[in-house]
Amino acid sequence: MGSVYLINPKNIMTQLVRSHLDLKIWINSRELVGELYRITKQFPAEERFDLTSQMRRAVISIPSNIAEGAARGGTKEFIRFLYIASGSFSELETQLLLSVDLGYCSEYEVDDFREKISRIRRQIFATIRQLQMRLAKMKSVV
Repeated sequence: MGSVYLINPKNIMTQLVRSHLDLKIWINSRELVGELYRITKQFPAEERFDLTSQMRRAVISIPSNIAEGAARGGTKEFIRFLYIASGSFSELETQLLLSVDLGYCSEYEVDDFREKISRIRRQIFATIRQLQMRLAKMKSVV
C-alpha cells in the first residue's frame, strides 16, 4: 500500500502505516464482526440463510475491503475500496434496522452498534480525505 499517515482527532498526521494490519479503521471494523455474530446468533433459525447470512457477509466485507484496498498499492484504488467498505456499512445499517422491525433484536442493541458504525465510518472518510489530499499534493508536484 505504500505509506499512509493516520489522522488524529486534531487533524495531525501522526502514525506511519505500512499494512492494513496497522490501520485503526481495519482493527475497529474487525471488532464489529464478532459483535454482529453475537447479535445474529439470537435470530430465528429460519433466518440463517437469509437476513443473518446477508448481515454477516456485509460486516465481513468491511474489513476485507479495507485490507484489499490497502494491498492494491495505489492510493486511488485504496480510496475506491474504502468507499466500498462505507457502502457495506450502509447495507448493514439497513439490515440492522430491519432486524429490529422484525423483532429479532432490540433497538438498544442496534443503537449501540449503529453508533460504532458511525464512528468507524467517520474514520474511513477522514482517511479518504487524507488520501485525497495526498493525491492532490502529488499532482501539484508533478
